Amino acid sequence: MKSASLFFLFVNCLAAGDLTGLLPQLTAKIPPRTRAALTGSEFAKYVSGMDPHRREQAILDQVLAGDIPSFLKKLVPVELRYEQANGKPVRATIFVAPDYLAIGSNQDFLRIPMNLDTAKAVVDRLGFILPTRKMVDAIYRQAAYHFAPQPLPAGPEMRSTGFYARHNEMVNEQAAALGIPLGALVSGDKKDVVLSNRLVTHPGQIAIYGWHRPTGAPIQPLSTVHGAHYADYSHGIRLVSRKVLVDGDLRSISDVLQDPVLSKLLSDEGPIRNLRGLLPYSAGD
Repeated sequence: MKSASLFFLFVNCLAAGDLTGLLPQLTAKIPPRTRAALTGSEFAKYVSGMDPHRREQAILDQVLAGDIPSFLKKLVPVELRYEQANGKPVRATIFVAPDYLAIGSNQDFLRIPMNLDTAKAVVDRLGFILPTRKMVDAIYRQAAYHFAPQPLPAGPEMRSTGFYARHNEMVNEQAAALGIPLGALVSGDKKDVVLSNRLVTHPGQIAIYGWHRPTGAPIQPLSTVHGAHYADYSHGIRLVSRKVLVDGDLRSISDVLQDPVLSKLLSDEGPIRNLRGLLPYSAGD
């Protein structure tokens, strides 16, 4: 019934030429943030002494409880296209969070890296999916503002909460210098954890891509060099809605990603294989 209601709401919005009624429905599974929820700086302090396993659990608990800044719930449309053999283009619109997933309030939030297991649980439970490499490139091209990447020194501290907080502050300082308003679509501040067919051929790994330079070239080519439990300060989770417009029709993004032809709209690797294995809940949505 809920799915049917979403469909009819969508049709009515399209008829009116307005998506404002649809977009809040795409984030309906995110619980409301409570007044007692931790701010980003409070959360960083809370997990500062934890080992990686306990920190991942704390991240998952906090996000699933709805401790997410409200500006991230205002999804932004991003357009993609694919030209068929007959020369006719097919167009898709995905709906994405304007920045990477964060813990805290609009005034005090921490963009939070997480390993693949945590990321999968988050997107599955909250009604989203991870982006593909092609989506990441489209988001960068269409972003209203581009950050210049700010790498920190390589070493074991890359995985520390201290580096998470330090890099987050660097991004905030750059946002203030550029005059970036909350809710504007941004890119260039993190690498993306992505969906890729390499996860089928390299099980137990995490796929990362992006962190585009001002030239548009990514610092990080698509890589599965790290294990699925790896996360460092440079990683970000971009929420992508499970619903996508394909030439004006509402579709399941999972169905599109597995379609032999339509998948080319959203993936430069063709159909994403074993999507149910990669994202067991959202793959059937």
